[in-house]
Amino acid sequence: MNLSQIELLRTLHENGFNLSKAADSMHIVQSAVSRQLHLFEEELGSPLLTRNGKKLTGLTELGQKVLAQASTIQQAKKNIKSLASEYRNGDSGILHVATTHTQAKYFLPKPIQRFRAKYPGVKVYIVQSSPDHLIDFLHNDQADLAICTEKVAEDETLIINPCYEWHHAVVIPKEHPLASGDLTLERLASFPILTYSLGFTGRSNIEKAFNDRELQMDVVLAAADTDIIKTYVRLGLGVGLIASMAYDPIADTDLVVRNLPGLIPSSMTKIAYLRQNYLPAYSRHFIEELLDAAQEMNA
Repeated sequence: MNLSQIELLRTLHENGFNLSKAADSMHIVQSAVSRQLHLFEEELGSPLLTRNGKKLTGLTELGQKVLAQASTIQQAKKNIKSLASEYRNGDSGILHVATTHTQAKYFLPKPIQRFRAKYPGVKVYIVQSSPDHLIDFLHNDQADLAICTEKVAEDETLIINPCYEWHHAVVIPKEHPLASGDLTLERLASFPILTYSLGFTGRSNIEKAFNDRELQMDVVLAAADTDIIKTYVRLGLGVGLIASMAYDPIADTDLVVRNLPGLIPSSMTKIAYLRQNYLPAYSRHFIEELLDAAQEMNA
């Protein structure tokens, strides 16, 4: 048994048990694939794959168990490469961070700036997407870390660290009735509402707050981008419910912001990464920068 034979089983599975595609993927001839597979099964004394004539159709029960072990070996190979790379030059590399537009624009600039000052040899690539896809990027090796609020369910394959707690706020033009007086959910519900799309930036907490009071929200516009929400607030389409950190005291002076910590449940932004992955020292230091920035923001 050798690593190439174990790799072959994983490659066959990824290519739908097509011998020709597996051979192309491994840069060997098809006859070599068949030969190595035969030797592997012969050594184990039992077939790993089901067959219909000469066509491979799937994994046997043993094949499924061996494939699970092969995934562990593949992960170990990846971690060994990361260890070796860090040993050669621990101050350089690439860090892929999966996050949403709101986090990328309003939270990440300061910690990334500080991190780059300490690690100029590390390139930071932001993989921006919807919350639904951020954890998928981790599982598909497209990101090293994910920073998000929504869709981070309990997952035993992940290490999830709380980063910072935040609240929603309402933004309105200065002459709007909500710019003064007591704020209640009933008052908010009496106006058209502009807020985040479902699944984005704590929208679930907004829904929960209104539903708990049996109030109907008239959401006339939903967007993933806070700037879009503020643009339409300026046009008079309604009141904007946004993340409080997304109000810019310099750029948004034409709008009034009023925080809503007592009306809408707070949200928690988290840092997630795969438990099985080895994180280089610079990745761990990046997490420390995130936590430091979060402390400053909540101070």
